[in-house]
Order: sequence, then structure tokens, then C-alpha cells
Amino acid sequence: MCGRFIQARSGEVLAGQFGLRLPADRAARYNVAPSQPVLGIRAVDGGRELAWLRWGLVPGWSPEPRSKYSTINARAETVAEKPTYRQAFRRRRCLIPADGFYEWRKMDGRKQPYCIGLTDGAPFAFAGLWERWEREEQIVESCTVLVTQANQCIAQIHDRMPVILEPADYDAWLDPALQDAARLLPLLRPYPAERMTLWPVGSAVNRPSNEGIVLMTPV
Repeated sequence: MCGRFIQARSGEVLAGQFGLRLPADRAARYNVAPSQPVLGIRAVDGGRELAWLRWGLVPGWSPEPRSKYSTINARAETVAEKPTYRQAFRRRRCLIPADGFYEWRKMDGRKQPYCIGLTDGAPFAFAGLWERWEREEQIVESCTVLVTQANQCIAQIHDRMPVILEPADYDAWLDPALQDAARLLPLLRPYPAERMTLWPVGSAVNRPSNEGIVLMTPV
């Protein structure tokens, strides 16, 4: 599961990681929530491009620019077969840069939020899919984050985690000519637990309207 994450890193850092410059008007975000625009990276002729994508995938064949059920996450185990995702999985894959994400652990009758990131503090990229929905003059470009079984680090608080790709796999994941599920599915594995860390944070992150670096401060 991935229901909130962080996109706050500076343009210079992300340029080194992904080879792209961020828009000058981009604001740091510490509480990205479903239905909001998120920054994605996708393939174009001759390279990569940045795109703002609404979080919650809407397939092109949908009669409306929304879904009756949650499409913010797609299960790695079934993404190649599910009608909502299978065409995007074959042809419209993307990277979703992140600095961390949040997960909640049930304890003592309440949910304790945790912030999760890499032990070295580096930015990373979720495996994502994107779609384009178009009717007359209305266009919606949207995305989903793939999720898989939790590694030993995340399993302390939840049984699922977002797929974090290794940088060496970025080109393969973005390549629209690569459509063989047998080659793509092995990329959707749990990230090594020893390279991740987590810590409890305050309840302010529970409200999507709250923002700021304070949300990821340990408590």
C-alpha cells in the first residue's frame, strides 16, 4: 500500500538522479495524497520527459474521468492481467520520484503514522503506470503506484509496500518497446530491507491539507 508520499527534493539533486530538470515553479511537497497531481517521468522519442499526472489511474476506455474504486495502487502480482492496468503495463510505464512515503501501523486502537525512506537519504523512484483519458476537449493524464509484498523493514508495520526500482532498471522500465511480462515482472520485487529505514511521525500527516517538512520529523 502507498497512500501518501513525499516529493520535495531540489531540482539539482533530481537532475543527477534522473537526468531531468524540474519546473521552476515546482513547490516541495511533504504530503502528496490521492487525486492530487504528482510529478512523473515517462519516455518520449529520444529520451525522457516530466509530466504532471493525477494520482489515481483512469484507463482510456473508462466512460468517465474517474473510477468507482481506488486505483492509486496496482498489485504487482496481477498488474499484467487486470483490465484496468494491463495496457498501461505494456506500453505506458513511468517513474514517480519520491523522497519517502508514509504508512500507518494499527496499535492500541489507533493508527500510528511512520515515515519511510532510504538509509542514505537519497531520492528514489516508484514503479508507476500512466494513462491518458480524452473525450472531446477534456484530457486527464493519471497514474498509479505499483505495490508488492513488504520487505522485513516494512513488514513491522504493513504487509505491502510500493515497488522501488533500482536506477539500473529505469531504462528498461520506461522502454515502451519492452512489452514482455516475463522480463518486466521480475523488476517488481521488494526493495532490500537493509537499505531502508522508518520512524514514527506525528498525526498531522493524517490530514492531506497539512504540509511542510515538520510532517516527517520523528516523534
